Amino acid sequence: MELEFLLLLLGGVFIIAVLYSAVGHAGASGYIAVMSLLSLSPAVIKPSALALNILVASIGTWQFMRAGYFSWRLFWPFAILAVPLAFVGGYVALPDYGFKFLVGLVLLYSAVRLLIDSKREMAITTPPLLAALAAGALIGLLSGLTGTGGGIFLTPLLLFMGWATSKTAAAVSVLFILLNSVAGLLGTLSSTPSMPSFLLPLLLAAGLGGLVGSYFGSRKLNSYGIKRVLAIVLFIAGIKLLLT
Repeated sequence: MELEFLLLLLGGVFIIAVLYSAVGHAGASGYIAVMSLLSLSPAVIKPSALALNILVASIGTWQFMRAGYFSWRLFWPFAILAVPLAFVGGYVALPDYGFKFLVGLVLLYSAVRLLIDSKREMAITTPPLLAALAAGALIGLLSGLTGTGGGIFLTPLLLFMGWATSKTAAAVSVLFILLNSVAGLLGTLSSTPSMPSFLLPLLLAAGLGGLVGSYFGSRKLNSYGIKRVLAIVLFIAGIKLLLT
């Protein structure tokens, strides 16, 4: 890999890690966007995104738990079925065109959700158990198939249904992402046991970005402008995947 290409990739991963971790996500859809824009293959993208997700989500979980926003009561109904289904999704190796189409849709969906800006406070209610189990199962399977952690779906769901405040939604989502990413990576490596040779510098860039972003995001950083910037990146990458 050429040095210029690697530096561009590292810079993109660092920026995505900072921005995503600031809003309680680990960045898989962003890493996928960067690697897709740089024309890396799906066989490289999926395990790399999951590995980066695990590192950044670990950092984010620590930061948001330290800040006191995490809720086990809200977390477990979504996670209990999501984790095993993320393993199943990770084990399934989609053909290139299928991977590109599905991930393209995920990225476009992510862009739309990030552009929906709701500052209106809602009364917080407890999610129905069956709804939480079903939503967690679906998100877990999709996260494993696409190499994402599922937070880009869980966080908007918690917020728009009035099941959590923004900080609690971020704290719950980041641990959800961590467990799904571990399960998804194990499933991926069970069917395709290989990792890219340049993963270590990517992990260093993502780890540094995750430390910076989650530190500020777990305290007082406003996330609305960040979400708009991320939405543009995801939209461009999603269109690129759907048209190739």
